[in-house]
Amino acid sequence: MRVLIADDHDLLRDTLVMFLEGEGRMETASAGTFQEACARIESDEPFDLILLDYNMPGMNGLEGLRTAIALKDGQRVALISGEATRQIAEDALEAGAAGFVPKSLPAKSLVNAVKFMAMGEQYAPIDFMTAVEEVPTNALAEKLTPRELQVLKGLTEGKSNKEIARDLDITEPTIKLHVKTLYRKVGAANRTQAAMIAREAGLF
Repeated sequence: MRVLIADDHDLLRDTLVMFLEGEGRMETASAGTFQEACARIESDEPFDLILLDYNMPGMNGLEGLRTAIALKDGQRVALISGEATRQIAEDALEAGAAGFVPKSLPAKSLVNAVKFMAMGEQYAPIDFMTAVEEVPTNALAEKLTPRELQVLKGLTEGKSNKEIARDLDITEPTIKLHVKTLYRKVGAANRTQAAMIAREAGLF
């Protein structure tokens, strides 16, 4: 079983090589950049699996994955990353990756994942793919009710009270009340200031 490990972190790459070769039936090769990995794919004996680090030099995200998959009439390529999100993992699998391996995976699980993918299966750890991703909270948004946020969004879009009332299907006097309350909550004196505060806080 031949595996190419392409990662720009020497320590991690050497550790992976050690783990995999410790299995006895695996032969590994390594590369430190995407270009080096492509050169090895083109010149070496065929690999059963290529592990590409998502963030290494030259990868250019999923573009590198697609390029590597297409080399020499098709390759089995998996992504390995310590920072990629679940969305990136899903996009990689959709693009034809043999799998997605988080660097946080225990050594034994990683070796098993590599074997699994090298034998033609697709791999992604269930706990990673089903974990609830934390949504970053916005301090300003937390001060406002959902309705006040909708009204504030209308202000940032330059809409009048009448237009916002029509969009939200509520009366204009109700919008005026919401506007007055959100001015107080965000510390604004007028519509323009409220919109500027919202934009600066990265709300819309």
